[in-house]
Amino acid sequence: MSQISRVTRTKQDARFAYNKLSRWYDLMAGDFERKPRNAAIHQLAPGIGENILEIGCGTGQAIVKMAELVGRSGKIIGIDISNGMLNIAQARVRKMGLDGQVKLLCGDGMQLPFNTGYFDGILISFTLELFDSPEIPLVLAECRRCLRTGGRISVVGLSRKHPNFMTRLYEWLHSKFPLFFDCRPIFVQQSLQTVGFHTQSVIDLSMMGLKAELVLAIKQVSTKYINRSDDKLG
Repeated sequence: MSQISRVTRTKQDARFAYNKLSRWYDLMAGDFERKPRNAAIHQLAPGIGENILEIGCGTGQAIVKMAELVGRSGKIIGIDISNGMLNIAQARVRKMGLDGQVKLLCGDGMQLPFNTGYFDGILISFTLELFDSPEIPLVLAECRRCLRTGGRISVVGLSRKHPNFMTRLYEWLHSKFPLFFDCRPIFVQQSLQTVGFHTQSVIDLSMMGLKAELVLAIKQVSTKYINRSDDKLG
């Protein structure tokens, strides 16, 4: 996957930027992300009583939808690098009366503070491509560790699988203005398969000319990929 552009912005810069954007993020990116994100939730199909994690939960749009789907017996946990985004998400959760079903944490997807096999499903919506190339398999390996056997992961992100003019333009903008165009197209399905996920479905999307992939995959039993047994919060 050497064709993927690198991410040069630091985590501290990213946190600062999203803290500043948090109050306006839904106005700026809401329409662009809403349909693909809802499709990713539909593919994940959270069920009554399930434990679901969202990495990069942002302002909580997906969190409240999934909390309604898992019901009072389920649990939704959201993790995000930005306290500003989490404050917006917490206000949204509180307004919907979902405090008892939702837990929000400030943290990094590369080190998930949860027990092995704790989750039934994981959602990642336009977040995986924010990680630098060497970090992507580490994030997905952590996802795999935290999923139970048979658990699902639904990932939607900008795709480099079939690059077009808009893809290359976006990559050029990313290289010239990395503080503003911090994400870039990646190989979503290939990234999941690399760490041992089994693909269930792939949907190719187009958003204002930009290509995206929506991939649903599951964790299967494998002697090649052995989960760590260290205890973490969960």
